[in-house]
Amino acid sequence: MIYFDNAATTPLSSITIQKMTDLMGQVYGNPSSTHQHGREASKILRQARQTIAQVLRTNAKNILFTSGATESNNTLLKGYALKHQDLGKHIITTAIEHHSVLEPLHHLAEKYGFEISFIQPVDGKIRVKDIKDALRPDTILVSTMFANNETGYLLPIKEIGEVLKDHPAKFHVDAVQAIGKIPIYPEELGIDFLSASAHKFHGPKGTGFLYAKDFHFDNLLHGGSQEDKKRAGTENIISIAGMATALENNIEHITENSSHIQELRRELLQGLDTIDYYLNEQESHLPHVLNMGFPGQVNDILLMKLDMAGISVSTGSACTAGAIEPSHVLSAFYGETSPRLKESFRISFSDQNTVQEVQILTKKLKEILGETHGL
Repeated sequence: MIYFDNAATTPLSSITIQKMTDLMGQVYGNPSSTHQHGREASKILRQARQTIAQVLRTNAKNILFTSGATESNNTLLKGYALKHQDLGKHIITTAIEHHSVLEPLHHLAEKYGFEISFIQPVDGKIRVKDIKDALRPDTILVSTMFANNETGYLLPIKEIGEVLKDHPAKFHVDAVQAIGKIPIYPEELGIDFLSASAHKFHGPKGTGFLYAKDFHFDNLLHGGSQEDKKRAGTENIISIAGMATALENNIEHITENSSHIQELRRELLQGLDTIDYYLNEQESHLPHVLNMGFPGQVNDILLMKLDMAGISVSTGSACTAGAIEPSHVLSAFYGETSPRLKESFRISFSDQNTVQEVQILTKKLKEILGETHGL
């Protein structure tokens, strides 16, 4: 089996497995307990928070642990909007966001009367000018992703942050696809809130965090006083420690990992240089996500044949797998009638992939296209 769907989720790294395995038999106290077992668990929690804070070049008090980016996005978007609706009910986002951002915003609009402005890409990019032009006195929040999960497109985060310096609206960034792949320092980029999920950088599923410059938003979960009374529920100590270990390890090896992934990308494209294909990517993009298509080749049939050969790729976001509707991201970039919507698929690499795996993929793709087109 060969896995090329790392934008959907990544396998645990060996160092993460070791960290979690070591702790499983040693640390089982409740971090809120005051006895020795609880204090040991609380120490692990503090260490993980400090590790993540160091990676982001921020203070540990700015890190809130969650069950993943979906909870982080929902917590911030709903919590901040509802707490500050007296200041305004206008929010700006983009048309290419993940559904864990789009759906909470639709909820706010439908149930609480918020007005959402969706910035459309122009010439393959989100323009800072369009966000600036959309700002109003009653705009309280701007929410964009750092990198698109389907195409790898890198949004102009620093430039958006610069625009918002002169406006009271807060800036939320869904950094799921980018964190662990490139250095991200929220305070240097003008980011007020940032969401992340461990399973995108070789950490465990069901664990994530929310960076918050301040915690002036309503709670999504109520109960105990965990996470400085901002997120009730006993913390998942083992997974949180695994997440911190995975992120720190990724950052420590970020240069070599990036070089390796660039090599995998070159190997793939060189291997297909005799085949007619196109890339769905923008000028600024993450190298580990490669969205492409072969003219006339239906993507679901291609994926089925690759799966039968033991190779995993995808048509886009795993969160909408099986949906009848075409990708809203590709629709925004290329139009709802573009043949790319039925032809495109996503190959996403990680540092655990090998050149040999890429060579097997290119060989199989040529075989499939030869069967289909008589090449």
